[in-house]
Amino acid sequence: MTLNAGQGVRATSQAKKATTSGWIGSVLEYYDFFIYATAASLIFPQLFFPSTNPTVAIVASLATYGVGYVARPIGAVFLGHWGDTHGRKNVLLICMFLMGGSTMAVGMLPTYNQVGILAPLLLVLLRLIQGFAVAGEISGASSMILEHAPFGRRAYYASYTLQGVQAGQILAAAVFLPLAFYLPKEAFQSWGWRIPFLLSFVVIIAGWIIRRQVEETPAFSEEKKHDEVASIPVVEAFKYHWPDMLRVVLMSLMNVIPIVATIFGAAYAVQPGYGVGFSTDVYLWIPVLGNILAVLVIPHVGNLADRIGRRPTIICGAIGSGLLSYLYLYAISIHSVPMAIGMSLLMWGVVYQGYNAIFPSFYPELFPTRRRVSGMAISQNIGTMVTAFLPALFATVAPPGSANVPVVVGSITLLTTVIAAITAYSARETYRLKLEDLGNPNAVPLTKEEYEALRDQVVSAAELFPHVPA
Repeated sequence: MTLNAGQGVRATSQAKKATTSGWIGSVLEYYDFFIYATAASLIFPQLFFPSTNPTVAIVASLATYGVGYVARPIGAVFLGHWGDTHGRKNVLLICMFLMGGSTMAVGMLPTYNQVGILAPLLLVLLRLIQGFAVAGEISGASSMILEHAPFGRRAYYASYTLQGVQAGQILAAAVFLPLAFYLPKEAFQSWGWRIPFLLSFVVIIAGWIIRRQVEETPAFSEEKKHDEVASIPVVEAFKYHWPDMLRVVLMSLMNVIPIVATIFGAAYAVQPGYGVGFSTDVYLWIPVLGNILAVLVIPHVGNLADRIGRRPTIICGAIGSGLLSYLYLYAISIHSVPMAIGMSLLMWGVVYQGYNAIFPSFYPELFPTRRRVSGMAISQNIGTMVTAFLPALFATVAPPGSANVPVVVGSITLLTTVIAAITAYSARETYRLKLEDLGNPNAVPLTKEEYEALRDQVVSAAELFPHVPA
């Protein structure tokens, strides 16, 4: 079979549409993520968890951020199964509407002073729905982009999933910044904070318009045509791929870096109990500038990983950003806004992207098509669920009044990133294959399941390489 010009244009068009769809979905997910995270650090302690003890209010508020991650493994099972049996496109539409709807509902919640204990209970419920919904977003979007992208360019294309994450955080801060700056404090705390949550409706509409135009991926369609879609992909993922699932769990602990930068960093810098005294509007610029730089850096890191491999970039990004967390927190502790901004740019905007830009291609490449969404979704969400409780842990082991916050929190952060780096080193490299070996599983020193996982990296490029056996 040969690839005519019309087929080539169509394949390129679908790759671009899939990438745009993944980008939009990530914008929505992390717009919602960041406005909730920001509100949990700056607003929710006073509105939903009133207490005479500032430590109790801060820990309780940050814990609701972590509660959303409890639902992620559950959502990953259901949404991963749906994505592997009904297609990547369908699961992404479900994730988008669930996430957007629950985020809008947060913006309409009554406060503790209005309805008492019902307010935090409703907040926790909506956070659980958010967690369930987002569980399939990154894995579904990464799989869709990966399976549409040209072979040899998959890290570059898939990196746009995470570029959307950073863009979503920029969008969220762009909404919060003017509100925090121009509105009186009383107005911001009474109704101004609700506006970013309600605006999520706009992103939902934009995402739906784009996602409905994307075709199902060639790799999934091929599996479906030959009736090779796993009947229970979750079970098969655990049976055949548990070592790689464990690796993804441990590598996903890298989520500690954005948590330190945006969640705990915000509470440490702004909450009166810590006594640092950064103003809300000034501190919000720190993650904004870091994300702007990350948006520029991510595609270049994706290109680099297509040249030198996934593991080197992930290892360097993990260890480097872990070390820089000390300096970032130290800058906040000495009240230095310029230094805090500089460390944020270096830690989060540049070095962390060595991991962040690459995992959307590396994780799905570890699993075969028929179990890809389930394998990645479940293991990644278990890992991020663990890190989601770190803000509350940080506030507990380094509470307001502590003199050694940068050392304590920085040490936990570095230990976590080292674990992720060691795990990445133990994984097989996936960025380069010999095409002539794909027809013979015995030509590569891998198990049958590992071979199939690698072979599936070129299923979506079969029309571009007609001489390669399927």
